Amino acid sequence: MARLDFPKDFVWGTATASYQIEGAAREDGRGPSIWDTFSHTPGKVWGNHNGDVACDSYHRYGEDIALLKQLGVKAYRFSVAWPRIYPQGTGEVNPKGLDYYRRVIDGLLEAGIEPCVTLYHWDLPQALQDRGGWDNRETIDAFVNYAETVFKAFDGKVKMWITFNELWCVSFLSNYLGVHAPGNTDLQLAVNVAHNALVAHGRAVKRFRELGIRGQIGITHNPSWTEPYTTKPEDVEAARRQRGWQNEWFFDPVLKGAYPQFLVDWFRDTQGVKVPIQPGDMETIAQPIDFIGVNFYSGNYGRYKPGAGLFHCEEVQVGFEKTFMDWNVYPEALYKVLSWVKEAYGDIPIYITENGACYEDELTPDKKVHDAKRVEYFRKHFIQCHRAIESGIPLKGYFAWSLLDNFEWAEGYRKRFGICYTDYETLARYPKDSYYFYQKVIADGGLDV
Repeated sequence: MARLDFPKDFVWGTATASYQIEGAAREDGRGPSIWDTFSHTPGKVWGNHNGDVACDSYHRYGEDIALLKQLGVKAYRFSVAWPRIYPQGTGEVNPKGLDYYRRVIDGLLEAGIEPCVTLYHWDLPQALQDRGGWDNRETIDAFVNYAETVFKAFDGKVKMWITFNELWCVSFLSNYLGVHAPGNTDLQLAVNVAHNALVAHGRAVKRFRELGIRGQIGITHNPSWTEPYTTKPEDVEAARRQRGWQNEWFFDPVLKGAYPQFLVDWFRDTQGVKVPIQPGDMETIAQPIDFIGVNFYSGNYGRYKPGAGLFHCEEVQVGFEKTFMDWNVYPEALYKVLSWVKEAYGDIPIYITENGACYEDELTPDKKVHDAKRVEYFRKHFIQCHRAIESGIPLKGYFAWSLLDNFEWAEGYRKRFGICYTDYETLARYPKDSYYFYQKVIADGGLDV
């Protein structure tokens, strides 16, 4: 048996997002978001579920902080709901919204837990969507104004800031594939949204620096890993395109100041789609950041097949175990992603800001959840994290997704990612076996394998 010890200053944490856990959708001045609209549109979310109540963390955040403290994490990543701060996206600040997050942040600090704040985890105010959403560059101005308000409110209390969560989902999943809010299916629109949100990121970072806000700021992307099925050039290129769509398209502008040319050419030549770059945009997007966040869940093997998806890349099933989301369990892909980030972008500090797995959990009569598959998923990914650190990759922390079972976007409440089970009838929380496994890893500073 081998012992894998993590650095003493490694940041162990867990994560959630506002619309997925808060509930209180119409309380204390909160305005509607695109997810309120989308989830209340019949047929968009499984079972027509919505986030009106979710885990009711708006009222039960004290219970959640107690669970975090018992878990022993050093940090908690959560997101601020823009419509709680600016119900119409712009205009007057809603003081009750700021008060809520002040209570959460103060509660975390009292418990010895560092708050890690994500400014945008998908809940765009509906009023801004009504004026074009991220396709309208006025939304960039609105975001920077909102970001400044939150920066100033919590300067000195929050040391770790994330501008955006998973712009691939914000843009392509939501505006090309139509799976998430606002549910559009337009590739040019998706490219526009991705670009404008990247500009908003850069401008928020610039404002953060100008204001002299204490702490560090970065952005979180959700890379996946498509391994070529063979060494044939057409398979290698197809896998590269598929991988680049989710990876380089978002990493390169932030860390290199340019979009990957091979994909710019592909979009233009095969789809007639162009990036709406305005003078100064790329310099703005490439504002220096302090760290990069990586949300990792899965990977696959791909090969060239004409007409297979946007990039003529067909996934080949090679016998991976699957989670209940039907995602491949491919831990080595995490090591490949982390290695690629270091190789492509140098020694920028990396945090895994989400990693976890969805399984069909059952609450036993004595209120236990024996989620052995999730425990094994975490174990295998911790090994790859340790392997990365030992290989000289500057991995500084890990946030398990998620603290709680919650509203899983278009999948509603039927898909559970939590290390704590949420009883949606009573809203009680019950730590699962994976919670206790993670608790021990944190306490021990590593694991035996």
